[in-house]
Amino acid sequence: MASGPGLPDSLVLEIFLHLPHKAVLSAGFTCRQWFAVSRDEFLWKELFYNYYCIPRSVPRHPAAVSWYREFKRLYDCIPCVEVQTLKEHHDQVLHLAFSHRGHRFSSCSKDCTVKLWDTERSDGTISLVHSSSMRQFNWGYTQFSQFNADDTLLLVSGVYLGPHHSSSGEIAVISLENYTLLSRVRNKPYDVFGCWLNETHLISGNLHWIGNMTSCSVLWLNKAFQDIESENVNVVKRLFKIQNINASTIRTVMVAHCRRHDSPDLLLDYEAQSQAQALAQAQRTQQHQPLFFDLGNTDSEEEDDEHDEDEEDEKRGEKRVSAHLPLFNPSGIQHGHHSVATRDRELETKVARLMGSRCTKAPDPNLVSPTAPGEGEDKTYLLFTTGSLTYSPHQIGIKRIMPDQMTTCGPVLGEERSTDEFFDSLDHVIDIHGHIIGMGLSPDHRYLYVNSRAWPAGCVISDPMSPPPIAEEIDLHVIDLKSLREERRSLRAHRAFTPNDECFFIFLDVSRDFVASGAEDKHGYIWDRHYNICLARLKHDDVVNSVAFSPADQELLLSASDDSTIKVWRSPRMVRLAEALQHPPRAHKLLSSLFGHRSANLNGKSLTGR
Repeated sequence: MASGPGLPDSLVLEIFLHLPHKAVLSAGFTCRQWFAVSRDEFLWKELFYNYYCIPRSVPRHPAAVSWYREFKRLYDCIPCVEVQTLKEHHDQVLHLAFSHRGHRFSSCSKDCTVKLWDTERSDGTISLVHSSSMRQFNWGYTQFSQFNADDTLLLVSGVYLGPHHSSSGEIAVISLENYTLLSRVRNKPYDVFGCWLNETHLISGNLHWIGNMTSCSVLWLNKAFQDIESENVNVVKRLFKIQNINASTIRTVMVAHCRRHDSPDLLLDYEAQSQAQALAQAQRTQQHQPLFFDLGNTDSEEEDDEHDEDEEDEKRGEKRVSAHLPLFNPSGIQHGHHSVATRDRELETKVARLMGSRCTKAPDPNLVSPTAPGEGEDKTYLLFTTGSLTYSPHQIGIKRIMPDQMTTCGPVLGEERSTDEFFDSLDHVIDIHGHIIGMGLSPDHRYLYVNSRAWPAGCVISDPMSPPPIAEEIDLHVIDLKSLREERRSLRAHRAFTPNDECFFIFLDVSRDFVASGAEDKHGYIWDRHYNICLARLKHDDVVNSVAFSPADQELLLSASDDSTIKVWRSPRMVRLAEALQHPPRAHKLLSSLFGHRSANLNGKSLTGR
C-alpha cells in the first residue's frame, strides 16, 4: 500500500462520531491510525449515551474502567440468547429458584410437581435430576420454592386443596441428599409463600378472621426437622401476631440480612445518580419519565381449634386473601353508594382501629431505623406485603427479628407480653400506592425491588372491597433497606392486563448488575441496575411468571411461562465461548469476536438491522 498524507486524527474522529458502533469497529481494522481513533474514550462516551439513550447527567458506572468496555458490557454480557428450552413440565410453570452455589435450580408448576435441575453438565446443557409430585398430599399445585443457605434443604410451597376450595396452603421441606420429605407445615393464606430464616428454620403464616373485614395474621417459626428430641424441645414458635383491617392480610414474606450492607455485591453510586436525575428533571419542563428503551395461631389452644374454625373462616374470607383466586366482592355494592353493608364495614373498621390502638404493643423506634454510615450492627428484617385501605396488597411491612427469635427455643408463644398487648406493631411501613405483584432482594440484601401496578393519582378509597383500577404498566420500585426509603428511580417496560380481582404474582430476580422480571405480555425483561435502562426482551408464547439469574454467573438466566416451558438464556459472549470450545476459532471475522450476533431484540429492534 502506497504511503501518503493521511487524514488528521481529529477529522477521523469527527467522521466516526457520525457512524454506528459496528461501522466504527469495522473501520478500526483498516489501519493503525484508525484503530487507535476507534478506541478513543470520548468517541465511545458519545456512542454510549446516544445508543442507550441515557441522559448525559447520569454518570458512568463507578466500577467501569472505560467507556468502550462499559458499552461492550451492556451489549455483550446480557443473557438474551435462547440456548435451550426445557419441556418436562406439563402445565404452567410458576416459579424458578437457584441454589446459592448455582449448581442446581428448582421449578414449580401447576402440574403439582417440583423438579430439580443440574446446571453443571460438561456440555453446558441443563438436565433434569429429580421430580417430586405433591398430589399425594392433596396439593392443587406447587407455587414457590427456596434453597436454604447451605443448599441441603429445599422449601416447597403449594396450594392445599381441602374439602372445598380454600385459601389454605402448605409448606414442605425436602432433603436434597436423598430427596425425602422431612416435614410439612400449614401456611395460610397460601400466598404468604414462606421463606427460610436460617439453615434450619423457616417462616410460615396463619390467618384468623375476627370479623367480616378484620383478621389477625400470625407468623410462625418452624424447625425444618420436625423430630421431637425431647418433650422440652419446641419445633415451632410464634414470631409475630399482627392485626389486619379492611380485609387486608399479610402475604409474601422474605428475610433480609442487613449485615451484608457493609460489603455490597454491587458498587453503585446511587446518591450521585439520584442527584444527576434530579438535575436532569429540573432542566426538563415536562414530567419526569423513568429511563427505558421503548420496547413496545394466637396461643397453643388455637392449633387444636383451627380445623373447627376453618369452615367459618373460609365462608367469610377465603376469596379475599389470595391474589390467585377470584377475590370476594359482595353483590349489591356500587361505587359511590353507601349501602347498609358499607356502613357496617366502616363501623367495623373504626372499632378494629380502636381495638388495635389499645391492644397493640407500642413500636420501638430503635428497632428499625436508617443505618448510619459505617454502622456494622447485624440486623435481620422480615419483609412482607400488607395493606390498610383495601384487600389488595399495597404496602411493604418491615419487622425486625431479634437474635432470641432465631430459634424455636423458649416459649411457644414468643416473648412474654401483658394482657393489653394482644398484637405486635409494624416497625416500618412503605406505601407503594398500587397493587403489589412481586418482590425481590438484591444479592447484598441492600435493595428491595417491587413490581406494582399503580393506582390513579389522587384516588380515594371509600370502600375497601372496591379498590381503585390498576394500570396496565408495571412499575418496578427500588427501596433502600439501609435508609428505609424508596429510591425515586422506578423502572418500566413490562405490562400486565388482569384486573384487581384476578391479579397474580409475577416473580422477579436481581443479580449484581441486572434486574429481570416476567410480565403478562409474553415477555421477560432485563434492566441494568445502574443506568435504569431496559436492555432485552425474552420472548415466550404466554405469560412469563418467573425469572431467575444464576448466582454463580449472571450471564445465565432462566424464564418460566404459562406455555409450560422453561427457557435458558445466555449472553452472546458465553455463547461464543461455548462455540469456540466445540469448534476452535479460525482467523476470520474479528468483528464477531468483539460483538457477537444476538438473537434477542434489544431496544425493540433487531441488532442485525443496525
